[in-house]
Amino acid sequence: MSEDTPLRREIVRLIRSAGPMPVWRYMHLCLFHPQYGYYVSRDPLGREGDFITSPEISQMFGELLGLWAASVWRDMGSPQTLRLIEIGPGRGTMMADALRAMRVLPPLHQALDIRLVEVNPALRRKQQETLSGHPVRWHNSLADVPRGPSIILANEYIDVLPVHQMVKREDGWHERTVELDGDGHLAFGAAPEPTPRFDVLLPELVRAAPVGAIFEWRPDTEVMGIASRVRDMGGAALLIDYGHLCSDAGDTFQAIARHSFADPLKNPGQADITAHVDFEALGRAAANVGAHVHGPVTQGEFLQRLGIEARAQSLMQKANETVAQGILAAKNRLIGGGRGGMGTMFKVIAMSDPSLTALVGFGDQPDPEEATPS
Repeated sequence: MSEDTPLRREIVRLIRSAGPMPVWRYMHLCLFHPQYGYYVSRDPLGREGDFITSPEISQMFGELLGLWAASVWRDMGSPQTLRLIEIGPGRGTMMADALRAMRVLPPLHQALDIRLVEVNPALRRKQQETLSGHPVRWHNSLADVPRGPSIILANEYIDVLPVHQMVKREDGWHERTVELDGDGHLAFGAAPEPTPRFDVLLPELVRAAPVGAIFEWRPDTEVMGIASRVRDMGGAALLIDYGHLCSDAGDTFQAIARHSFADPLKNPGQADITAHVDFEALGRAAANVGAHVHGPVTQGEFLQRLGIEARAQSLMQKANETVAQGILAAKNRLIGGGRGGMGTMFKVIAMSDPSLTALVGFGDQPDPEEATPS
């Protein structure tokens, strides 16, 4: 049942005054409205929140990303100052685990300049608590981070960027909208006129989709900004999210509340709204600005190449039976497929300056000997 939330009243007012709004605009308001947006006003993470992310499942996830960053830093020539940037850092759990792993290289630890890109005041407070022993600075956007060689980490960030939805009709592709039905409820609709020449820009697989199909796309601005930074200043960016390897038609617009799927048009501002990530489009956008693209590969492949099996065994040897079983279950969830598994649904892609032609974890170079954090 829908609640008459303040944001719903605001959206209804906007639709009545200006007409149906594109799906991307509705999604942006639900997530980032300055007063009522989901990501502006609350901590959505963990078992008591609406969803749980890989860093919250096991320390191994962040530790392995820390070792990945250490490997990249060496490949960069070990610069004396490294901007270690995380975009959308949640509660700071992943960064804390990554920093613990990076202690295996004291010169790297001394080189770190830690920067977090976060707009949510509640999450910033959580991050300050989690990372209280580290010198950290916060920014509202990546553009605000000072220039310099960088390693950028972003886990489950792209999926919350507003997505455009297009509906295929006999006369072309129409922008999907949110409007009011006869009873005053929010409902999906479509722009009356097709978007001119939209099909010219589409991959062949999408152009062949049947009438009624939905295609989702995000502007390239965000990923091009990330790719341009590492291209120009040196370093690499690692993006991890759920999505598909190849561009294709399909409706993945969804809401998640209390760890369950919900109607994205019900209770705006009270649930997380996302859409799957098109990794082919991410790679294409990064390559178009001259960055070197690595992957994408599945999260399971990536973590196994980084040594998650050995790390799990190391942790289990030091634990009692109950804790050891929890470590094993967490490892299997991170790399496994099937119901509840994240290893195949989640994908990993990296982009780097052109001199870094191979990065650990992507199968484009021999993986180094596994380092084990203490």
